[in-house]
Amino acid sequence: MDEAQLGLVALVAVGGALGSVTRYLISGALTRGDFPWGTFAVNFTGTFLLVLVFFASQQGVLIGAPERTFLFVGIFGGYTTFSTFGLETISLFSEGRVAWAVENIMLNSGLCLVGAWVGMMLGLLLTRV
Repeated sequence: MDEAQLGLVALVAVGGALGSVTRYLISGALTRGDFPWGTFAVNFTGTFLLVLVFFASQQGVLIGAPERTFLFVGIFGGYTTFSTFGLETISLFSEGRVAWAVENIMLNSGLCLVGAWVGMMLGLLLTRV
């Protein structure tokens, strides 16, 4: 790994730490009652901000590779990976790749929930052994 790559890894680490701590604080402050409002708030704000910055940068607001890595992979990656799902899905739609966008929604929403259910069942099974 060369010096430039090491610098990008450091940016991801610092951005990821900032994003994760922010997620923890916001989620903890907003989670009340029976619904996980904190998680929803983090997913919504993270998706909104990532897509806003991405498309603004596509329209001439220049963001260099180090800044993009720090923001997109580091901060937003630590804050919420749902934002990446939102960006990828919206990008597929905006590129006219509707079938891929719908498939992305179905796989990430449907199949990942199936994976969560299977994980829960296996976890419960392992605690009985």
